Amino acid sequence: MSNFPSIFNDVIGPVMRGPSSSHCAASLRIARICRDLMDGHIKHILIEFDPNGSLATTHKSQGSDMGLFGGFLGWEAYDERLPQSEKYLQEAGIDVEIIIHDIQADHPNTYKITLFSAHETRRLTAISTGGGMIEVIEIDGMAVSMAGDYCETLIYCDDVDAISKYISAEFQFDYINMLHGETNCIEIKSQAFADEKILNTLLAMDGVHAIKLLHPVLPVMARKGLSVPFITCDEMLTYNKDKHKSLWELAVDYETARGNISADEVFEKMRKIVHIMGNAIELGLKGTHYEDRILGSQSLQFKEKLETEKLVGGDANNRVIMYVSAMMEVKSSMGVIVAAPTAGSCGALPGALFGVGHSLKLNEDEIIKGMLAAGLIGVFIAAHATFAAEVGGCMAETGSGGGMAAAGIVVMKHGTLSQSLTAASLALQNSLGIICDPIGNRVEAPCLGRNVMAASNAISSANMALSDYVQLISLDEVIDTMKAVGDQIHHTLRCTNLGGLSITASAKKIEAQLENQSAVFYKSC
Repeated sequence: MSNFPSIFNDVIGPVMRGPSSSHCAASLRIARICRDLMDGHIKHILIEFDPNGSLATTHKSQGSDMGLFGGFLGWEAYDERLPQSEKYLQEAGIDVEIIIHDIQADHPNTYKITLFSAHETRRLTAISTGGGMIEVIEIDGMAVSMAGDYCETLIYCDDVDAISKYISAEFQFDYINMLHGETNCIEIKSQAFADEKILNTLLAMDGVHAIKLLHPVLPVMARKGLSVPFITCDEMLTYNKDKHKSLWELAVDYETARGNISADEVFEKMRKIVHIMGNAIELGLKGTHYEDRILGSQSLQFKEKLETEKLVGGDANNRVIMYVSAMMEVKSSMGVIVAAPTAGSCGALPGALFGVGHSLKLNEDEIIKGMLAAGLIGVFIAAHATFAAEVGGCMAETGSGGGMAAAGIVVMKHGTLSQSLTAASLALQNSLGIICDPIGNRVEAPCLGRNVMAASNAISSANMALSDYVQLISLDEVIDTMKAVGDQIHHTLRCTNLGGLSITASAKKIEAQLENQSAVFYKSC
């Protein structure tokens, strides 16, 4: 494996607005790279989606358009203007055309984008791989592999050999690739861009047509010689044989190596994430308002019933349900949330850990430890399966969130490493095969219920593990099985709006109502 997931890139993040990280955050990151490819000068954009993929039916309702438009404007994924990005794009004088036709896409989340300015035309193809992660796979007919975790310099030139010799002598870089397609190009992956003097010298050379600087879009960068202490549970257990560390401490070891930062920096990065999650839950419990959605602030109803003792007892579980609901409602009202591991599953993990933590009256550091432990379970899933519902169904999103949360709860209860892994294994076993079939083509229902179910599953699995229930199947094997089961789920049941609850008569009625309502809403924006 040449690259390794980062807790803060791939698992717990990005910090964003919008209903779906696979659609909103990923598309924004792709569009940010498109903007750099055009030096910020764009007049017309052609976007093509494959009819057999997920984006053909969901690009508007699940936020791909919103994310793309914000990215073309150079915004961050948490920008408060995102719901009105189409209006701002029009005001910037940028025209957009979206076509649905056969583009021979192998991946369900494929973006084929052609960009025009007064002086040039560029083409880019990219995929959203889940949880806001992306890969650019082609630029101007040249095969590439860009995840947005490097400073990428593209030098369009005739004589790649002469240019590469100069670069090798004058500039420090991690990788250099010679690209061939409609034109010749040198790709440089580095930790920083070359200084202005080197770039100006390159531009003045014979046969150099253009230089493009593509900025990183991920918070944790990659680097040459990157290695991690382990990438499977078995490897982790071998690494820990004489160290006797807990899961959260092993998460710190992993991310210290992956991110090239100190243990304290890892802990404080997670503290910032925990603060954002906590703020979102508090905001949700005050009530949220947004016209273009299906469900209202149901967490307020739950809070009222809980306070008047009209619900079945169980403080921790009821608090978790309330927190999960609040987080999901903030997400659906375009508030700032953390994809954990995705926006569609943003409620299960923080809802479970904050709910349990507050019920047990734990301090913030204990919740941070639980979140770090959950993040490491997510690393194993990201490395060997997927977080994308378009690839693995809702099992990949809420199922993963529940498995991560189960391990985190065990850590917060000071369980053993073995119990943490058992909890994650049990929770993931319980969620195998869950399909993704959003009602009304929105990431609200049954997403809310499945987030609640995942969080409740996490508590149950954690308690079973703390009681030394037997997992039978190791976590590594369960994650491999997740991948295999996801591959077998029919494409109509993987976030395409073509199967399951999505095509019931009630869902179609809701969808039609939302389309009319959305047209009025966006016109007013």
